[in-house]
Amino acid sequence: MDESSPTARALLTLELIQGSPGVTAYRLADKLGVSERAARRYVGILREAGIPIESVRGRYGGYRVGRGVRLPPLMFSPAEALGLVMAVLDGHHRAADATDPVGSALGKLLRALPEPVARQAEAVRAATAPAPDRAAARPDPAITSTLVQACAEHRRTRLGYRSESGTQWSPEVDPWAIVVRHGRWYLLCWSHSARARRAFRIDRVTAAELLTAGFTPPAGLDPVAELEDHLAVGWEYEVEVVIEAPVERAARCLPRTLGRLDAVDATTSRLVGSTSNTEWYAEQLTAAPGPYRIVHGPELQESVRRLGRRALAAAGA
Repeated sequence: MDESSPTARALLTLELIQGSPGVTAYRLADKLGVSERAARRYVGILREAGIPIESVRGRYGGYRVGRGVRLPPLMFSPAEALGLVMAVLDGHHRAADATDPVGSALGKLLRALPEPVARQAEAVRAATAPAPDRAAARPDPAITSTLVQACAEHRRTRLGYRSESGTQWSPEVDPWAIVVRHGRWYLLCWSHSARARRAFRIDRVTAAELLTAGFTPPAGLDPVAELEDHLAVGWEYEVEVVIEAPVERAARCLPRTLGRLDAVDATTSRLVGSTSNTEWYAEQLTAAPGPYRIVHGPELQESVRRLGRRALAAAGA
Protein backbone atom coordinates (compact mmCIF):
# COMPACT_ATOMS: atom_id res chain seq x y z
CA MET A 1 0.00 0.00 0.00
CA ASP A 2 1.25 3.47 -0.88
CA GLU A 3 0.97 5.07 2.56
CA SER A 4 1.63 8.53 1.15
CA SER A 5 -1.68 8.70 -0.78
CA PRO A 6 -4.64 10.54 0.85
CA THR A 7 -6.84 7.43 0.50
CA ALA A 8 -4.27 5.22 2.19
CA ARG A 9 -3.80 7.78 4.99
CA ALA A 10 -7.58 8.01 5.43
CA LEU A 11 -7.83 4.22 5.74
CA LEU A 12 -5.02 4.20 8.27
CA THR A 13 -6.86 6.94 10.15
CA LEU A 14 -9.96 4.76 10.24
CA GLU A 15 -7.92 1.85 11.56
CA LEU A 16 -6.46 4.01 14.33
CA ILE A 17 -9.87 5.35 15.36
CA GLN A 18 -11.33 1.84 15.41
CA GLY A 19 -8.45 0.59 17.52
CA SER A 20 -8.46 3.54 19.94
CA PRO A 21 -11.97 4.99 20.32
CA GLY A 22 -11.71 8.58 21.62
CA VAL A 23 -8.29 9.19 20.05
CA THR A 24 -7.54 12.90 19.68
CA ALA A 25 -6.49 14.78 16.55
CA TYR A 26 -3.11 15.39 18.20
CA ARG A 27 -2.63 11.65 18.77
CA LEU A 28 -3.78 10.81 15.23
CA ALA A 29 -1.33 13.33 13.81
CA ASP A 30 1.49 11.84 15.88
CA LYS A 31 0.67 8.27 14.71
CA LEU A 32 0.34 9.35 11.07
CA GLY A 33 3.38 11.60 11.12
CA VAL A 34 1.42 14.60 9.87
CA SER A 35 0.03 17.86 11.22
CA GLU A 36 -3.21 18.02 13.22
CA ARG A 37 -4.78 19.89 10.30
CA ALA A 38 -3.89 17.01 7.95
CA ALA A 39 -5.27 14.45 10.42
CA ARG A 40 -8.57 16.34 10.53
CA ARG A 41 -8.60 16.38 6.72
CA TYR A 42 -8.33 12.58 6.65
CA VAL A 43 -11.24 12.37 9.09
CA GLY A 44 -13.17 14.57 6.66
CA ILE A 45 -12.39 12.18 3.80
CA LEU A 46 -13.86 9.31 5.83
CA ARG A 47 -17.01 11.30 6.55
CA GLU A 48 -17.40 12.20 2.87
CA ALA A 49 -17.22 8.47 2.12
CA GLY A 50 -20.25 7.92 4.37
CA ILE A 51 -18.41 6.54 7.42
CA PRO A 52 -19.95 8.07 10.57
CA ILE A 53 -16.95 9.42 12.46
CA GLU A 54 -18.17 11.09 15.65
CA SER A 55 -16.20 13.72 17.57
CA VAL A 56 -16.61 14.61 21.25
CA ARG A 57 -15.26 17.84 22.75
CA GLY A 58 -13.63 18.14 26.13
CA ARG A 59 -10.87 16.60 28.19
CA TYR A 60 -11.96 13.03 27.43
CA GLY A 61 -13.17 13.73 23.93
CA GLY A 62 -11.83 12.58 20.60
CA TYR A 63 -12.87 10.62 17.52
CA ARG A 64 -14.77 7.37 17.41
CA VAL A 65 -16.69 5.38 14.78
CA GLY A 66 -20.48 5.63 15.07
CA ARG A 67 -22.33 2.97 17.04
CA GLY A 68 -22.82 -0.36 15.27
CA VAL A 69 -20.32 0.42 12.53
CA ARG A 70 -17.00 -1.37 12.20
CA LEU A 71 -15.59 -1.30 8.70
CA PRO A 72 -12.20 -2.89 8.04
CA PRO A 73 -9.80 -1.09 5.71
CA LEU A 74 -9.86 -2.34 2.11
CA MET A 75 -6.61 -4.24 1.83
CA PHE A 76 -6.78 -5.85 -1.63
CA SER A 77 -3.78 -7.07 -3.56
CA PRO A 78 -3.59 -6.13 -7.27
CA ALA A 79 -4.62 -9.69 -8.21
CA GLU A 80 -7.65 -9.57 -5.88
CA ALA A 81 -8.75 -6.18 -7.22
CA LEU A 82 -8.40 -7.34 -10.84
CA GLY A 83 -10.27 -10.57 -10.08
CA LEU A 84 -13.13 -8.60 -8.50
CA VAL A 85 -13.40 -6.23 -11.47
CA MET A 86 -13.30 -9.13 -13.96
CA ALA A 87 -16.02 -11.00 -12.06
CA VAL A 88 -18.28 -7.94 -12.07
CA LEU A 89 -17.68 -7.32 -15.78
CA ASP A 90 -18.41 -10.97 -16.53
CA GLY A 91 -21.77 -10.81 -14.80
CA HIS A 92 -22.83 -7.24 -15.51
CA HIS A 93 -21.95 -5.62 -18.84
CA ARG A 94 -22.74 -2.07 -17.61
CA ALA A 95 -20.17 -2.17 -14.81
CA ALA A 96 -18.25 0.71 -16.42
CA ASP A 97 -21.33 2.98 -16.44
CA ALA A 98 -21.21 5.33 -13.46
CA THR A 99 -24.99 5.87 -13.65
CA ASP A 100 -25.69 2.15 -13.21
CA PRO A 101 -25.97 0.99 -9.54
CA VAL A 102 -23.36 -1.75 -10.03
CA GLY A 103 -21.05 0.58 -11.93
CA SER A 104 -21.43 3.25 -9.25
CA ALA A 105 -20.68 0.77 -6.45
CA LEU A 106 -17.62 -0.58 -8.25
CA GLY A 107 -16.37 2.97 -8.78
CA LYS A 108 -16.64 3.72 -5.06
CA LEU A 109 -14.72 0.55 -4.26
CA LEU A 110 -11.92 1.41 -6.67
CA ARG A 111 -11.66 4.96 -5.31
CA ALA A 112 -11.19 3.52 -1.81
CA LEU A 113 -8.24 1.38 -2.89
CA PRO A 114 -4.62 2.54 -2.77
CA GLU A 115 -3.73 4.26 -6.05
CA PRO A 116 -1.19 1.68 -7.33
CA VAL A 117 -3.72 -1.14 -6.80
CA ALA A 118 -6.68 0.78 -8.21
CA ARG A 119 -4.84 2.04 -11.30
CA GLN A 120 -4.59 -1.33 -13.05
CA ALA A 121 -8.10 -2.43 -12.02
CA GLU A 122 -9.58 0.85 -13.29
CA ALA A 123 -7.71 0.41 -16.59
CA VAL A 124 -9.27 -3.03 -17.09
CA ARG A 125 -12.69 -1.65 -16.22
CA ALA A 126 -12.39 1.26 -18.66
CA ALA A 127 -10.85 -0.68 -21.55
CA THR A 128 -13.06 -3.77 -21.45
CA ALA A 129 -16.29 -3.81 -23.47
CA PRO A 130 -18.20 -6.96 -22.46
CA ALA A 131 -21.02 -7.97 -24.80
CA PRO A 132 -24.42 -8.05 -23.08
CA ASP A 133 -25.87 -11.45 -22.33
CA ARG A 134 -29.20 -11.17 -24.14
CA ALA A 135 -30.61 -14.13 -22.20
CA ALA A 136 -29.79 -12.51 -18.86
CA ALA A 137 -32.50 -10.65 -16.95
CA ARG A 138 -31.50 -8.36 -14.09
CA PRO A 139 -33.97 -8.35 -11.19
CA ASP A 140 -34.71 -5.32 -9.03
CA PRO A 141 -32.04 -5.19 -6.26
CA ALA A 142 -34.52 -4.08 -3.57
CA ILE A 143 -36.99 -6.87 -4.39
CA THR A 144 -34.16 -9.40 -4.54
CA SER A 145 -32.91 -8.25 -1.12
CA THR A 146 -36.40 -8.72 0.36
CA LEU A 147 -36.63 -12.24 -1.09
CA VAL A 148 -33.18 -13.12 0.26
CA GLN A 149 -34.37 -11.98 3.70
CA ALA A 150 -37.54 -14.06 3.35
CA CYS A 151 -35.52 -17.16 2.48
CA ALA A 152 -33.10 -16.60 5.36
CA GLU A 153 -35.84 -15.96 7.95
CA HIS A 154 -38.26 -18.62 6.59
CA ARG A 155 -41.12 -16.14 6.27
CA ARG A 156 -44.12 -16.47 4.02
CA THR A 157 -44.19 -13.78 1.34
CA ARG A 158 -46.83 -12.19 -0.88
CA LEU A 159 -45.55 -11.55 -4.39
CA GLY A 160 -46.68 -9.28 -7.14
CA TYR A 161 -45.95 -11.19 -10.33
CA ARG A 162 -46.27 -10.45 -14.04
CA SER A 163 -45.98 -13.29 -16.55
CA GLU A 164 -44.31 -13.01 -19.96
CA SER A 165 -47.75 -12.49 -21.52
CA GLY A 166 -48.54 -9.64 -19.11
CA THR A 167 -50.93 -11.49 -16.79
CA GLN A 168 -50.59 -10.30 -13.18
CA TRP A 169 -51.43 -12.02 -9.89
CA SER A 170 -50.36 -12.00 -6.23
CA PRO A 171 -49.47 -15.48 -4.95
CA GLU A 172 -48.51 -16.22 -1.35
CA VAL A 173 -45.40 -18.39 -1.25
CA ASP A 174 -42.94 -20.05 1.09
CA PRO A 175 -39.61 -18.93 -0.42
CA TRP A 176 -37.10 -21.78 -0.18
CA ALA A 177 -34.09 -20.55 -2.13
CA ILE A 178 -32.84 -18.22 -4.85
CA VAL A 179 -31.00 -19.82 -7.77
CA VAL A 180 -29.04 -17.98 -10.47
CA ARG A 181 -28.98 -19.98 -13.69
CA HIS A 182 -27.58 -18.80 -17.04
CA GLY A 183 -27.96 -15.13 -16.13
CA ARG A 184 -31.51 -15.49 -14.82
CA TRP A 185 -32.60 -15.32 -11.17
CA TYR A 186 -35.28 -17.72 -9.93
CA LEU A 187 -37.19 -17.96 -6.65
CA LEU A 188 -37.78 -21.61 -5.79
CA CYS A 189 -40.81 -21.82 -3.50
CA TRP A 190 -44.05 -23.48 -2.46
CA SER A 191 -47.07 -21.67 -3.90
CA HIS A 192 -50.08 -21.80 -1.57
CA SER A 193 -52.51 -20.78 -4.32
CA ALA A 194 -51.28 -23.52 -6.69
CA ARG A 195 -50.54 -25.97 -3.85
CA ALA A 196 -47.39 -26.96 -5.69
CA ARG A 197 -43.70 -26.20 -6.03
CA ARG A 198 -43.00 -23.27 -8.29
CA ALA A 199 -40.01 -21.39 -9.72
CA PHE A 200 -40.69 -17.69 -10.34
CA ARG A 201 -38.44 -15.48 -12.44
CA ILE A 202 -37.37 -12.73 -10.04
CA ASP A 203 -37.09 -10.15 -12.83
CA ARG A 204 -40.87 -10.60 -13.24
CA VAL A 205 -41.60 -10.07 -9.55
CA THR A 206 -43.07 -6.57 -9.19
CA ALA A 207 -43.45 -6.53 -5.39
CA ALA A 208 -42.52 -8.63 -2.35
CA GLU A 209 -44.19 -8.27 1.06
CA LEU A 210 -42.96 -10.23 4.08
CA LEU A 211 -45.80 -11.79 6.09
CA THR A 212 -45.82 -12.90 9.72
CA ALA A 213 -46.34 -16.63 9.07
CA GLY A 214 -43.28 -18.84 9.03
CA PHE A 215 -42.52 -22.16 7.38
CA THR A 216 -40.07 -25.06 7.43
CA PRO A 217 -38.24 -25.71 4.13
CA PRO A 218 -38.02 -29.31 2.84
CA ALA A 219 -35.28 -31.38 4.43
CA GLY A 220 -32.30 -32.08 2.19
CA LEU A 221 -33.39 -29.56 -0.45
CA ASP A 222 -30.99 -29.25 -3.41
CA PRO A 223 -32.11 -25.89 -4.90
CA VAL A 224 -30.21 -26.24 -8.21
CA ALA A 225 -31.39 -29.79 -8.89
CA GLU A 226 -34.94 -28.90 -7.83
CA LEU A 227 -35.01 -25.92 -10.20
CA GLU A 228 -33.72 -27.93 -13.16
CA ASP A 229 -36.28 -30.67 -12.51
CA HIS A 230 -39.02 -28.03 -12.32
CA LEU A 231 -37.96 -26.41 -15.60
CA ALA A 232 -38.34 -29.77 -17.38
CA VAL A 233 -42.07 -30.24 -16.65
CA GLY A 234 -45.33 -28.48 -17.40
CA TRP A 235 -44.55 -27.33 -20.94
CA GLU A 236 -46.73 -27.61 -24.03
CA TYR A 237 -45.46 -30.82 -25.65
CA GLU A 238 -44.86 -34.00 -23.65
CA VAL A 239 -42.10 -36.29 -24.90
CA GLU A 240 -40.71 -39.74 -24.17
CA VAL A 241 -37.41 -40.93 -25.63
CA VAL A 242 -35.63 -44.28 -25.29
CA ILE A 243 -31.83 -44.04 -25.48
CA GLU A 244 -29.50 -46.99 -26.06
CA ALA A 245 -27.05 -46.06 -23.32
CA PRO A 246 -26.74 -46.66 -19.57
CA VAL A 247 -28.54 -44.05 -17.51
CA GLU A 248 -25.31 -42.81 -15.85
CA ARG A 249 -23.73 -42.13 -19.24
CA ALA A 250 -26.85 -40.48 -20.65
CA ALA A 251 -27.09 -38.21 -17.58
CA ARG A 252 -23.55 -36.95 -18.21
CA CYS A 253 -24.37 -35.97 -21.82
CA LEU A 254 -27.89 -34.52 -21.61
CA PRO A 255 -28.99 -31.45 -19.59
CA ARG A 256 -31.35 -32.12 -16.69
CA THR A 257 -33.84 -29.63 -18.08
CA LEU A 258 -34.80 -32.12 -20.79
CA GLY A 259 -36.66 -34.21 -18.24
CA ARG A 260 -36.35 -37.22 -15.94
CA LEU A 261 -33.92 -40.00 -16.89
CA ASP A 262 -34.61 -43.54 -15.65
CA ALA A 263 -32.91 -46.85 -16.35
CA VAL A 264 -34.85 -49.34 -18.49
CA ASP A 265 -32.11 -51.92 -18.03
CA ALA A 266 -28.30 -51.94 -17.74
CA THR A 267 -27.83 -50.63 -21.30
CA THR A 268 -30.98 -48.56 -21.97
CA SER A 269 -32.43 -45.31 -20.57
CA ARG A 270 -35.81 -43.60 -20.79
CA LEU A 271 -36.16 -39.79 -20.91
CA VAL A 272 -39.55 -38.30 -19.99
CA GLY A 273 -40.11 -34.55 -20.12
CA SER A 274 -41.87 -31.69 -21.86
CA THR A 275 -40.99 -28.65 -23.94
CA SER A 276 -42.52 -25.68 -25.69
CA ASN A 277 -39.63 -25.55 -28.19
CA THR A 278 -39.27 -28.87 -30.00
CA GLU A 279 -36.55 -27.48 -32.31
CA TRP A 280 -34.34 -26.76 -29.31
CA TYR A 281 -35.18 -30.13 -27.76
CA ALA A 282 -34.22 -31.93 -30.98
CA GLU A 283 -30.87 -30.15 -31.03
CA GLN A 284 -30.17 -31.15 -27.41
CA LEU A 285 -30.88 -34.81 -28.22
CA THR A 286 -27.97 -34.85 -30.68
CA ALA A 287 -25.71 -35.07 -27.60
CA ALA A 288 -27.23 -38.46 -26.66
CA PRO A 289 -24.40 -41.01 -26.20
CA GLY A 290 -26.13 -43.64 -28.36
CA PRO A 291 -29.00 -44.24 -30.81
CA TYR A 292 -32.37 -43.05 -29.55
CA ARG A 293 -36.03 -43.51 -30.45
CA ILE A 294 -38.90 -41.07 -29.81
CA VAL A 295 -41.64 -43.18 -28.26
CA HIS A 296 -44.05 -40.29 -27.67
CA GLY A 297 -44.11 -36.78 -29.06
CA PRO A 298 -45.18 -36.30 -32.71
CA GLU A 299 -44.12 -32.63 -32.63
CA LEU A 300 -40.64 -33.62 -31.50
CA GLN A 301 -40.48 -36.35 -34.14
CA GLU A 302 -41.16 -33.78 -36.87
CA SER A 303 -38.50 -31.43 -35.47
CA VAL A 304 -35.96 -34.28 -35.44
CA ARG A 305 -36.83 -35.07 -39.07
CA ARG A 306 -36.24 -31.45 -40.09
CA LEU A 307 -32.95 -31.37 -38.18
CA GLY A 308 -31.89 -34.61 -39.86
CA ARG A 309 -32.70 -33.26 -43.32
CA ARG A 310 -30.64 -30.13 -42.64
CA ALA A 311 -27.72 -32.26 -41.46
CA LEU A 312 -27.90 -34.45 -44.58
CA ALA A 313 -28.05 -31.38 -46.83
CA ALA A 314 -25.05 -29.86 -45.09
CA ALA A 315 -23.11 -33.07 -45.66
CA GLY A 316 -23.97 -33.06 -49.36
CA ALA A 317 -26.11 -36.18 -49.17
